[in-house]
Parts: sequence; C-alpha cells; structure tokens
Amino acid sequence: MVYPARLVAFAGVALILTIMAPFGTDEAMRTLLRFGYWAVVVFASYSIGYGANTVASGGLVRRIGLAGALTSLGVVPLVFALNGLALGHWPAGAAALVLAGNICLISFVLAGIFQVATAEAETPAAAPPDLLDRLPLAKRGPLVSLSVEDHYARIRTLRGEEMVLMRLADAVRETRGVVGLQVHRSHWVALDQVRGAARRGDGAVLTMSTGPVIPVSRANLAAIRDAGLLPR
Repeated sequence: MVYPARLVAFAGVALILTIMAPFGTDEAMRTLLRFGYWAVVVFASYSIGYGANTVASGGLVRRIGLAGALTSLGVVPLVFALNGLALGHWPAGAAALVLAGNICLISFVLAGIFQVATAEAETPAAAPPDLLDRLPLAKRGPLVSLSVEDHYARIRTLRGEEMVLMRLADAVRETRGVVGLQVHRSHWVALDQVRGAARRGDGAVLTMSTGPVIPVSRANLAAIRDAGLLPR
C-alpha cells in the first residue's frame, strides 16, 4: 500500500532530482519530461528496493548484500529501458558500465541504510526489572541503588525512593536486566547511575545520580576497579 505521505515524499525527491538534473538529464530532456522521468525512477526504484529488502534474510551483512544485489538487478534494466524508450538513448560500452555501476552503488548504500534502520527499529526494548513492580507507579524509573535498613530494602530510582520489606539479596535478584554491583553488605548500585568514585579510608565512596553517596567496602574495591570506576 502506498500512503499519501509517501507519494508526497516521492514527488519531493523527484522534484529535487529534476532541479539537480544528475547524469546529464538537464541536457537530455526538458523540465516537465525530466520530472516525469525522475518520478517514474523514484517510485519504481522504491518499489523494487522495498521488495528486495523485505525478502532479504540472514545476518545484517548478508541482508544488505542480497537486498543491494536484488535492487540492482531490478533497477538497472529499468533505467536502461527508460533511457531507451523515452530518450532513444541505449547506453553501451563504457557508458553502460558507468551507469550500471552508479545504480549498483546507490542500491547497496540505500539497502544498508534500510537494513540498519530496520534492525534498530525491531530491537525489542528491555523489560523493566521485576523489582519496580513493588514500587508505586509514580516512583517507577531507572534503578539507582539499593540499601538495606533493618529488615527493609530502600529502593532508589530516578523518580524517588521507597522502603520495601524484603532482604537485600532478594531485591538484588529482582534487578534482572540492570547491570549493577553489590559494593557493600548493605548496598547495591546500578553502574550506569554512578557519577563519581573516590577512595575513603580502607574503602571508597560512590557518588550517584541521585541520593546519598554509597560506601564501598574494602572487600569490594577490586570489583569497582574491574568495572572501571576506580583507577587500578
């Protein structure tokens, strides 16, 4: 299905190509004919390229190669036929090789853009950690740190904090999907929320994106060094 927005985009691209007149089309045809020529090329090339990119399968590099090759196989004869039927010009020899080479290069570049953009769009968003289900909706956000106080775990997020009756070990288990470290028997931190680290006595302290500094026990200094938070 071709949507109105796409038709407008096709017309816009055709108009730009009409004005720029690449490949000597300004000398070969007048403005109105040139616009019609590029409109056909743009719409047909999109249709061929979309179909080629849709059927391409395998890894990213394989999909780009297959989609680029299939697009080239469809667009090269199309452009040659248009040039011959509309302009009476059938490229041959070196001119044909140059024209085909340009079309193939454009086809592969566009196939690469399409496949990379599609792969990024289809990457599923990571599921939030189960621990957030224990918080009020208003406080559910990226995890910052966990601290144990008596029989409660203080859960800190970028949207607030909440005390929950549970052991720290159980809370840490429910952080699945968040890269973090238990840096003290009473504290766990999300690594992407650490804003600074400094030695203090036998241990260290971590400055977080929100909330108080988090102490690091001497036994966990090696772990935060391995995580790149402290120089070795």
